[in-house]
Amino acid sequence: MSAPVIKVRDLRREYAMGAETIRALRGVDLDIMVNEYVAIMGPSGSGKSTLMNTIGCLDTPTSGEYWLNSQEVSTLGDDELARVRNREIGFVFQTFNLLPRATALHNVELPLIYSGEKKSERKRRAEEALELVGLGDRMDHRPNELSGGQRQRVAVARALINKPSIILADEPTGNLDSRTSEDIIGLFAELHDKGQTIIVVTHEPDIAAHAHREITLKDGTVFSDSLRQAA
Repeated sequence: MSAPVIKVRDLRREYAMGAETIRALRGVDLDIMVNEYVAIMGPSGSGKSTLMNTIGCLDTPTSGEYWLNSQEVSTLGDDELARVRNREIGFVFQTFNLLPRATALHNVELPLIYSGEKKSERKRRAEEALELVGLGDRMDHRPNELSGGQRQRVAVARALINKPSIILADEPTGNLDSRTSEDIIGLFAELHDKGQTIIVVTHEPDIAAHAHREITLKDGTVFSDSLRQAA
């Protein structure tokens, strides 16, 4: 059996808030395999945002282990974490996080600029990613010339550009109407069918229902972890 793409062992994260210690994660154990489609759910204060930030290498745990693609990343410094983020993780955020004055093509190219890729190769791969998400005819449009759903598709294309180990989506449909949300979730299903590992952090049960596995956090621990057929 292959090694998990994500392995978390006794993960803990504590924050000092004045004289109080906030225990956001209280010993999380988790394996996520290649090509899984996972939804992470939980009420406010459950630890799901902290877990997402740790999995996304945006935060480091107080203690415990986090392995991504068989590399222990829980002990890395900020510069090393930034390199891992750029190479291994594709982020999709609720607010799209696009540069307003840049075209769709340039927005998608950005991670390759940071990694030092040649201009011709950046353009080729960005065009390929935009074609993949159905925006081949919108490459020269700026965000204000695109619908909300199209902007999120640009964000998904940008997340795919480095061929990451995982797509990590934080409330990816939170700013979209229900029909557009279905379109974006449909896109995730297509990417999963092509072999992509997808982790969606959401508070919406109907969005989580499309995942094949649902992990619920409560009080900083894994409350439930269940497999099911996609809706």
